[in-house]
Amino acid sequence: MRIAIIDMGTNTFNLLIIETLADNKYEIIFRDKAGVKLGKGGINNKIITPEAFERGITAIAKHLDTIRSFNAEKTIATATSGVRSTENGKEFVKSIESKFGLKVQIISGDEEAELIYRGVKQAITFNNENVLILDIGGGSNEFIIANHNGIIWKYSFNLGMARLLDMFNPSDPITFEEIKKVEKYIDSKLGILYDAISQFKPKKLVGCSGTFDSFRAMIIAKNGGIPEEVKKSISYPINIADYEKLHIDLINSTLEERKKMEGLELVRVEMIVLASIFVNFIIRKFKIKSLTQSTFAIKEGMVDKILNS
Repeated sequence: MRIAIIDMGTNTFNLLIIETLADNKYEIIFRDKAGVKLGKGGINNKIITPEAFERGITAIAKHLDTIRSFNAEKTIATATSGVRSTENGKEFVKSIESKFGLKVQIISGDEEAELIYRGVKQAITFNNENVLILDIGGGSNEFIIANHNGIIWKYSFNLGMARLLDMFNPSDPITFEEIKKVEKYIDSKLGILYDAISQFKPKKLVGCSGTFDSFRAMIIAKNGGIPEEVKKSISYPINIADYEKLHIDLINSTLEERKKMEGLELVRVEMIVLASIFVNFIIRKFKIKSLTQSTFAIKEGMVDKILNS
């Protein structure tokens, strides 16, 4: 069976088309994404603006055209923080159902964290060591602590990059004082996570979704490229020293300079600085010793849930 998954994130609407195989396995047929910036201009006021509403509808139409061209027999769409935390999110979902006949599942932060883990565990080999998983989104950030036995702890924080961008509207380039304000705000919101880290003591960070995909691509580009088989791998160990160099480049860059950075998608040029500040803060705060990027996240987690539930 050919199945399509649409992950309606706050920054991008992602598409995954897979073919099911024997023994609950699957093959990825096609991937695509559409930048929508659903949270731009309204997320902290709990509203999807008319412009963002229209961008979202256009992206769904594009993805459905693609799904039809691949003759997918089943389509599942999920919506996350950019929809669930807004007053007109349900109206947006109803509009999609009315226009396209597509039912959208609005999932909770807890469900989102579980799906992220289900995706990551397909890309990363877990052992008895506790690992911290971080998915940076536009509306929310999910933290999961897990090992080979499964999820130990999980929580979804409304600290997504669209929210922080809207809240802080940093200078171009961002100033040292602004970085400290952002870090102070992040620090004030993560008390529950600090308790969990103190209890479970993970030293390895696994990052997934667009921010970490960009870090991977940019570091590979800065290092002069790597063999195709590594480029196609579903996980990638990121040298923390390489990340720290990239972080310095990002916080010192202007918007125009970031538009020219190899490996950085245009849809991320506004938010990537705040995302890097967030990641750098987490690495320093928890004395993280190892960083790995996972290409698999919520979409692949939904496939795992379909095939194994």
